[in-house]
Amino acid sequence: MTSRWRRHVPPLLRDRQFRLFWTGQSVSMFGDQVSSLAVPLLAVLVLHADAGQMGLLTAIGLAPSLLLSLLAGSWIDRHGRRRRTMLVSDLARAALLVSVPVAYAWGHLTLTQLFVVAFCLGTMDVFFYLAYNTLFVSMVRPEQYVEGNALLNGSRAMSYVAGQSVAGLLVSWLSAPVTLLVDAGSFLFSAQALARIDPEEPEPSKGGAGHLAAGAQFIRSNPIVRSALGATATINFFNFVFSSIFVLYATTELHVPAAALGLALGCGAVGGLIGSAVTGRITRRIGIGPAFVLSCVLFPAPLLLVPLAGGSRPMVLGMLALAEFGSGLGVMLLDISLGAIFQAAVPDLLRARVSGAYRTVNYGMRPLGALAGGFLGTAFGLRPTLWVASAGGLLCVLWALPSPLRRLRSVEDAAPPAPAVSRP
Repeated sequence: MTSRWRRHVPPLLRDRQFRLFWTGQSVSMFGDQVSSLAVPLLAVLVLHADAGQMGLLTAIGLAPSLLLSLLAGSWIDRHGRRRRTMLVSDLARAALLVSVPVAYAWGHLTLTQLFVVAFCLGTMDVFFYLAYNTLFVSMVRPEQYVEGNALLNGSRAMSYVAGQSVAGLLVSWLSAPVTLLVDAGSFLFSAQALARIDPEEPEPSKGGAGHLAAGAQFIRSNPIVRSALGATATINFFNFVFSSIFVLYATTELHVPAAALGLALGCGAVGGLIGSAVTGRITRRIGIGPAFVLSCVLFPAPLLLVPLAGGSRPMVLGMLALAEFGSGLGVMLLDISLGAIFQAAVPDLLRARVSGAYRTVNYGMRPLGALAGGFLGTAFGLRPTLWVASAGGLLCVLWALPSPLRRLRSVEDAAPPAPAVSRP
């Protein structure tokens, strides 16, 4: 019975260290989805935030990725101890979230505290995820990168299916502040899982002149990573132009009820689940690089159905659901293939610094895209802006097609023959 059961378990999950890591991250991602709904509901229902304050809350949470990623990547590579950095980040995020219901219980919760908590959570996210890539490759062999990323991204897609639905019920039953304790508990669970593993991490790099800039220099000199950054930054910018006005457009111009919109959005999570299941098969059939190029079309192209939507209510809902499903499948193909390429292409001693430089540009596009979406939607209307956003996302292909990405058959092909920059 045991051997029959083991045959159906992915090989990576038979490894104790990766299984603990995956379990901790799966629970944590579920908690993140709870917070992603509970925090804005808390701001609106309890603290009575207006539209400007809600936008500021979102921007403050994103700001650390833009402001701190380079410094955090340099610090992590210089000091090492990536697992410990992730563990401390989990504990800090749990404490930050607990502070909200405590302040609420004492009658002292304010928007200012929520802004501070959002910024500090964003800061801990930066440190956690910049250390994450190095810890991942310490446990997973190159030929397993796609499988490992598919398992973790599959958990992320599953969290999208259940997390926000559960969050809505918990907010109704317990109140938004108390619901945040669920996410705090998920971070404690993740920290406990990290405390039980001890993968062999690469030695820390030595500091010195050029240490901080080494990640950006590597990206500039490596055509694979440079092209991937151009493609994903383009998608991020236009996707946040799109997402900043999508709900407003769907509810005010298409007159979609909130419950029906939630079901349509849930189709994106279903597409993500299917994407995580089929990405390995796609990469084996056409190659890891062509799979990434394909995702640069599959992710943004279905969103063209949104400004195209019209007609009867079932027709509108069907087009929105199909757009979300196709885009969810495409983004999962993109995230898994890109994660594997990135993990193979970047040397261990530069990994956090390259991730920091990459994140600064890639995530820095998000608030810029959101601001542009608000401006364009006000100046030219919601539907024209959605046409610009959904079509503009397809421009990412112009980065991927002329690059070496389309010729990569396996992750081993992405590995540089020698370090592209001299070690400090």
